[in-house]
Amino acid sequence: MDNIELLEQQAVEAAIKARWQNAIEFNKKIIALDKSNLEAYLRLGFAYLQTGKLKEAKKYYKKALRLQPGNQIATQNLERIDILESKTKTKIKEGQKISLDPNLFIEVAGKTKSVSLVNLGQKDILAQLSIGQEVILHPKKRKIEIRSKSKDYIGSLPDDLSKRLILFIKAGSEYSAFIKEVSLNKITVFIREEKKGRKVQKYASFPHRIQANLTQITEEEGKETEEEVLENDLYKLAEDLTSEEKYYIPYQGEEEEEEEEE
Repeated sequence: MDNIELLEQQAVEAAIKARWQNAIEFNKKIIALDKSNLEAYLRLGFAYLQTGKLKEAKKYYKKALRLQPGNQIATQNLERIDILESKTKTKIKEGQKISLDPNLFIEVAGKTKSVSLVNLGQKDILAQLSIGQEVILHPKKRKIEIRSKSKDYIGSLPDDLSKRLILFIKAGSEYSAFIKEVSLNKITVFIREEKKGRKVQKYASFPHRIQANLTQITEEEGKETEEEVLENDLYKLAEDLTSEEKYYIPYQGEEEEEEEEE
C-alpha cells in the first residue's frame, strides 16, 4: 500500500468519525504528494464546510473545478456556500459545527433506515443543514414531512414509508431522525426507532421490503409469505382503529380516497 492510499483511508475514516481537523490534515498531505488529486480537494472543501469555514471551503471547491470543470459536487457546494454567504442571518459562524457521535448512523435491522427525501424544500433552508443535525418527523394526513427544530420544511418521506410510519406513530411508536447526507439536490435522513407502540410490537418498523405485494404467494402450495401476513395484519389493524384515528391513516379504499379528494 503506497503512502497516498494509506492517507486516503485515514482521510475517509476521519471524515466518517467527524474528525474534521484530522481529515483536513490528511487531505493536505495527499495534495502535497499529488497536486492533481481531485477527491482530496473535494474532501477538503467538505471538511471546511462542516467546520463553518466557508472561505476555505470555497477555495478548495474552486480548485476541484479547475481540475474537473463541471464537477457536480463542487458546483452544488459552491452554490450552497453562496446562499449561506448571501444571507447574513443564516450565515454559518466560523468554527461552528454539529457534535457528531461516530456511532450515530449504525444500522440495526428492522429498527433503522436511511432514506432520501422527496419534494425538497427551499435551497436557502437546505443550505443550512449539517450532517448529524437532528430533525423532526411531522406526520400529515397522507405523508410525513421532515422539518428542522425551528419548523422549517426540509422535505418529505416517500409515500410507501410515510404510510407505514403514520400507522406506527398512531399506534404509539416513536422515532428520531438525523441528517445523514446533504446537498442542494439531495437530502438523506437516518431514521431510528426509539419506542415501539403496543399494537405493533410484532412488526418491524422498517422491513426489508416496505411495499409487500399482498396478492403474491409462495411457490409452496400457495402459502403467503411471512411478510405478506404481517402486511395483511397491519391492514386489519388500520381498519380496526376508530374513525377519528382513521382520518390520519392512509390505509383506505380507492373509493374513499377519490371521494375525499373531490
